[in-house]
Amino acid sequence: MIAIGADHGGYRLKEEIKKYFEENSIEYEDYGTYSEERTDYPIYAKKVAEAMVNGSADKGILICRSGYGMTVVANKFKGVRAASVTSVAYAKAAKADDDINLLTLSGDNTTIKEAIEMINAWLETEFKGGRYKERLDMLEKIENENMK
Repeated sequence: MIAIGADHGGYRLKEEIKKYFEENSIEYEDYGTYSEERTDYPIYAKKVAEAMVNGSADKGILICRSGYGMTVVANKFKGVRAASVTSVAYAKAAKADDDINLLTLSGDNTTIKEAIEMINAWLETEFKGGRYKERLDMLEKIENENMK
């Protein structure tokens, strides 16, 4: 299941992505926001990341104006590997090399067509494993040492 969330800057794109998910029977849960009224991105990044940490979701998508603020917050949660992507190639690389489990997007600079293409590439790409798994093991060790 994909947890999805956005602040006011990502609200419109989130709503379009949800329509695509519904049309394609992709399971998701919306963690807000539910309007374009001004709000703060950490609220929604926290909700989505917590859903991943507690097992309610195995993947996440967050959208704010740039995508960067959401990325920073999500990466504060143990086991969440978030990346802001701007192309299909980056979405594929994020999954293949780093097993990114939370995608962040820019509400200001991403069309719905681009978002769908990046999301599909991310969902369809397999993690390479091997030496890349060794690097994730190093990351997990760092998390265990620093995220008490």
